[in-house]
Amino acid sequence: MEPFKRKSADEILASIMKLHRGRLNILVGAFSGSGKTYHMLREGHELKQQGLDTVIGALTGWERTETASQIGDLETVPGIPWSSQGTTRMDLDLELLLKRNPEVVLVDDLAHRNREWARFPTRLEEIEMLLGRGISVITTVNIYELEGAAAMAHSWMGITVPHPVPSHTLELADEVRLIDVTPDTLLERAADGLLQPLSPEWVHRGNMAKLRELALRMVAEGVNGTLERHREELGLVGSSGIAERILVSVQYHWNGSILVRRGQQVAKRLGGDLKVVSFIQTGKRLPIEAETFRKSLILLVKKVGGFFEELPISSRRQLPGRLMRYAVQHKVTRVVLGHSRQSMWQDLWKGSVVNRLLKITRNIDLLFVADRTDLEGERILPARSPSRLPKNRYRRLTDFEIKEEIGQIRRGSFKIYIGAAPGVGKTYTMLREGNELLKKGVDVVIGLLETHGRAGTLAQVGSLSTIPRLQTRYRGALLEEMDVEAILLRKPEVVLVDELAHTNIPGNVRKKRYEDVLVLLEAGISVISTMNVQHLESLNDAVAQIADVVVRETVPDRILRQADEVQLIDVAPRALQERMKAGKVYAADKVEEALGRFFKLGNLIALRELALRELADDVDERLEAWNRRDSLRGPWRREEVIIVSVTAGPSAERLIRRGFRIAYRLKADWYVVFVQKGQKKDAETEARLDKLRQLAERLGGSFQILPSSGSDTPASLLLAYAVEKKATQIIVGQPGSMGLLKLKQRAFVPALLRGARHLDVLVVADYGPVH
Repeated sequence: MEPFKRKSADEILASIMKLHRGRLNILVGAFSGSGKTYHMLREGHELKQQGLDTVIGALTGWERTETASQIGDLETVPGIPWSSQGTTRMDLDLELLLKRNPEVVLVDDLAHRNREWARFPTRLEEIEMLLGRGISVITTVNIYELEGAAAMAHSWMGITVPHPVPSHTLELADEVRLIDVTPDTLLERAADGLLQPLSPEWVHRGNMAKLRELALRMVAEGVNGTLERHREELGLVGSSGIAERILVSVQYHWNGSILVRRGQQVAKRLGGDLKVVSFIQTGKRLPIEAETFRKSLILLVKKVGGFFEELPISSRRQLPGRLMRYAVQHKVTRVVLGHSRQSMWQDLWKGSVVNRLLKITRNIDLLFVADRTDLEGERILPARSPSRLPKNRYRRLTDFEIKEEIGQIRRGSFKIYIGAAPGVGKTYTMLREGNELLKKGVDVVIGLLETHGRAGTLAQVGSLSTIPRLQTRYRGALLEEMDVEAILLRKPEVVLVDELAHTNIPGNVRKKRYEDVLVLLEAGISVISTMNVQHLESLNDAVAQIADVVVRETVPDRILRQADEVQLIDVAPRALQERMKAGKVYAADKVEEALGRFFKLGNLIALRELALRELADDVDERLEAWNRRDSLRGPWRREEVIIVSVTAGPSAERLIRRGFRIAYRLKADWYVVFVQKGQKKDAETEARLDKLRQLAERLGGSFQILPSSGSDTPASLLLAYAVEKKATQIIVGQPGSMGLLKLKQRAFVPALLRGARHLDVLVVADYGPVH
């Protein structure tokens, strides 16, 4: 809404009514047993401690020991029992609740269906009535009980939900929070008797993983909607850079289907939406052949789940500007289009659409798709890669290989709790799990704990013992680090290690805490650790774009992939801000500064969405490792080899990280290439290239310097290297647009595009704020 526009009477009335309406908080889980009821009761106790009148209206699984212990002194308003097929069910006593008139009521099982003679057929309708009377409600739901997700759950696992909750219900909530749990943890809870025995379809780890990924992605979509509304209120346009939106620009031509299929594959692998647009000149009638292609393209776009739109232009020269305006308007992150077939002289004579796009594009990547029909033939959908059998699978293992296999078996288990920001409760949850393991007789110790003065976190230490820290004097100060040697000597079964991304004091045996953790794992000690999503190496640029902060302490992505379990601790941004204001995250003197910088609402919403999507991708990668057909993101196209071309400029790290993320999702080999002009490099350039090499190798790539002679151009050298490596895609940065010194750089990308029409070329856009 415009900030100075006068509100209508209806808008004023709606705002007043909202003041009298109760708040709705929904706790979402992937499946039963994920801990939704536990967390609902915990929130109830916190609200009661704050002086709010809180009662229990309905509770599922109250007979479980863990749930019963959480009820504590919370008052319960008795429900109405009734029987269905030999099972006792409990409806809300709506009249009694309204008479009691609490401030907050805890209502389990949002998908509950009431008895036939009840006043309202569903629990959702009863909750809506309570909200209308000014009573706030905290409730729970499983993802497969929501419309849309219910159909997928039925196809995967045979779960039947006869009356699913309308999918828009999550949009009605003031706060939605995901209670994440890994399949391994759920199976352990069932084995310990904390849950009812699981049916065969639930024991299947792949089924549970798919539901978990679905829950992560659905909540992420909701967060994205909140983020976009927040950005609009701030006057920001274009994409936030987190949720991927792919736009395919096609002509009514035989290669249109290739572009749509490639766009669909990219959208699936990146977990994004797909739009297809075609520009037609006004006043011109389509030839019969073009009309035929038009009809087939519309059918294809519908088949692959995309959205098609046709837009008029008066001349070809309008196309670049119109395409970019459309992309910004629809928050597109990547435009997919075909290579130009014009020569350099035709570009000069007729004008080049590609060159114009390279100049005007901001914050949107351009993917030029190769025409590979001659090599691969036409495909309706991306083909599955053939499953590859290991080479020489009947060969006897060598002694060294046997030792390696035994080492993997002896290696400790590794679990990581990850969050969107400090204060979400990662350390709290880690300590809680440590105490639970201790009660089961597992030898658990604290290796490193950072409470940051939080009383709630310190209280969770409970009966856990702590390994004293190693004290080191550095620059006159006495500093402390985790004592790895003392832990190895103590030999616990499990050690709790906080803040995985921490950088050790200079002079330490290892530079990073995650390296210390790897030593403990190799010694057979299991580790439970914590980190925030902004510390993941490949997300460094995304975090800088979101929060305008360059994170110095990072963890290579491979460490996350090496973990046996990764679990998200999710908290709504406003709830986290309230924790901040209550002094539960930082000291009181730091709260205002934090809320005005990193903990701004927009930053927290964006980081939360980033964490949800990153973990959803992690779940999908693990699914693919078990069974490629289980992947929700669909198969990758074929064997991919990616070349990332960098200069020594400031954008090189961003290109390398982008190259890694694309290569990882496409299961590709990837190489970082620097074209050296001349035979000598100065000391500054040497140091810069060494830093880039370290980054590439840390992320699992290879770094190569290509010397350039007088007759070779950078583009020709890069193309020759691409042929040598059998590359399928080249990634380059957007050419600079200012200054005579960048003239050669600006000429490099068009020259590369002209010579690389047999390859995909991704031009990664420069980032800058757009208002």
